[in-house]
Amino acid sequence: MSGAPRRLGAVSYLNARPLWAAFEEGGPLHGRLELELGLPSVVARRLAEDEVAAALVPVAAAATLGGLSLAGGACIGSRGPVRSVVLVAERPLHELDTIALDLSSRTSAVLARLVLARRGLSPRLVGRAPRQAIEGVADRAGALVIGDPALALEGRFAHTLDLAEAWREWTGLPFVFAAWFARPRALSEAELGALEAAAAWGLERREAMAAAHAAAHGGDPASLASYLQDSLRYELDDEATRGLERFLDEAAAAGLLPPARFERLSPSAPPRAARSPSRSLDAILARAEEGARLSGDDGERLLAEASLFDLGLAAQSARTRKNPSDVVTYIVDRNVNYTNVCTTSCRFCAFYRRPGDPEGYVLTREVLAQKLSEVKEAGGVQILLQGGLNPALRIEWYEDLFRWIKADFALGLHALSPEEILHIAELEGLSVTQVLERLHAAGLDSVPGGGAEILVDRVRRTIAKAKCTSEQWLSVMRAAHGLGLRSSATMMYGTVDTARDRINHLLKLRELQDETGGFTAFFCWDYQFEEGTHIRPGEHGTMLYLRQQAVARLMLDNFDHVGASWVTQGPDVGQVALLFGADDLGSVMFEENVVSSAGTTFRMDARGMEARIRATGYRAARRDVRYVWLTEPV
Repeated sequence: MSGAPRRLGAVSYLNARPLWAAFEEGGPLHGRLELELGLPSVVARRLAEDEVAAALVPVAAAATLGGLSLAGGACIGSRGPVRSVVLVAERPLHELDTIALDLSSRTSAVLARLVLARRGLSPRLVGRAPRQAIEGVADRAGALVIGDPALALEGRFAHTLDLAEAWREWTGLPFVFAAWFARPRALSEAELGALEAAAAWGLERREAMAAAHAAAHGGDPASLASYLQDSLRYELDDEATRGLERFLDEAAAAGLLPPARFERLSPSAPPRAARSPSRSLDAILARAEEGARLSGDDGERLLAEASLFDLGLAAQSARTRKNPSDVVTYIVDRNVNYTNVCTTSCRFCAFYRRPGDPEGYVLTREVLAQKLSEVKEAGGVQILLQGGLNPALRIEWYEDLFRWIKADFALGLHALSPEEILHIAELEGLSVTQVLERLHAAGLDSVPGGGAEILVDRVRRTIAKAKCTSEQWLSVMRAAHGLGLRSSATMMYGTVDTARDRINHLLKLRELQDETGGFTAFFCWDYQFEEGTHIRPGEHGTMLYLRQQAVARLMLDNFDHVGASWVTQGPDVGQVALLFGADDLGSVMFEENVVSSAGTTFRMDARGMEARIRATGYRAARRDVRYVWLTEPV
């Protein structure tokens, strides 16, 4: 990470303070490394996206990213009850129907899943922000709560399970929640030494830190001092290392994390660039073919180094494992862009017009009726309805439109990208969930994955600075899935994104799918450049598209379907993509306005799609948005 700012990311909770307080203003190491604090999930994202040189992150996040080393010998762990990672409820665990998982730390969520499975319990698990998780505890609903909020809840609920204590009872080993991690060569010998010096300084001052925390946030100073001195263990010794490795093995066996081991670095043994023999491409491909979860580093290596032939074979193995039949599906629907008026001004978009532009439009009911009638006459089952962010269209307009479509045409509504839903919420002063509830009641069936582009905020700020953040996009999908709506997931690459950005995008989708299971399929395509748009194309082309789709099929082990994007790549490439992990050929093309605005104008009807599918050796079947077959395969 040459040239990156010398910044540290660290968890803001009290339990982490002894490891980073020395870098704060007034500390003995202030100025040596710039300190950025946040929730565990935020800190992990900063490390993944190279915003920090090293970070104190959950060990599950480090395993997911891969290619990281332990920076020094300090950790946040416990050899018994930890008090700050707990399942809370008003009933015994075996009586719970639902448990809300605090989304702040992936390690705690994975540990909760393992402990529940070990006890033969299978409540529905839903992701929630910390406050929402706590507020939702009632009757048969419990919550996983971590960090400072957990300490504030001590004694409040009738039933509490300390997960570190449950782990100790199960394995007889300590549990390690977090540690300092860095990429190879990210830290110098002196900087590694600073991390160790910071830990030594902070651990001597735990009692004072507890008193300061109690004064600022409430709580009993003696109880908090006991928490830091007795409940927590900060040395990654041999026993703690065995506990860490046992957790990684249990999580990998359950399919929750990639297989992982971490090299430990110290000032006398700075990071090495070389990879261990177990990190060979053959080993990664073999694990992928067997269905094992891949790390982000695995994905980067496959994109950069694996042969196209090997990627195709591995992706086809994954496709066959997920969909063992010899069937490729497609859908008869229509992409209707109801308005091109938009306030976002994406630099890569040739379709939108600003409010007031004479070329701006909103489709009339008469025009829409003609389009929808053509879909019905062709045997279509739904429409994909997307448009710009038009401030003149209020939520009642969408509700009336949806009810009319359902009443007069009985078509499925795969409608409104997360960006559009966020726009309506902001315009109306409603929550995303309220908007989705109203639209669902009016006829919304599922949510398309448009507007994802690359779910890395550095990229998003460059290509579309007015667009929602990656977390906002994901939060809309989380809310939709929570209401029982399904959605697709997409990726448009080839602007300013890197291979690491594209892999991080896939990791975020995979993590949300672990949480909700609400995504039906994934589609990717490269940026369609046209003179007049305001951003030049980056990496693109047919070979990269096939590589990227194949790697996506391998990374997204919890997605049932991957679709070929023939609309952007052309029917020939779309057909070849069926041999690189895709089991779906997407939609027939009555019309398309966004991509075609950039000069891409491929067309294919149902007969042509079926011919392409059969030419690859598969049978063809029509489907609906949930991938249920509507016709017998032919």
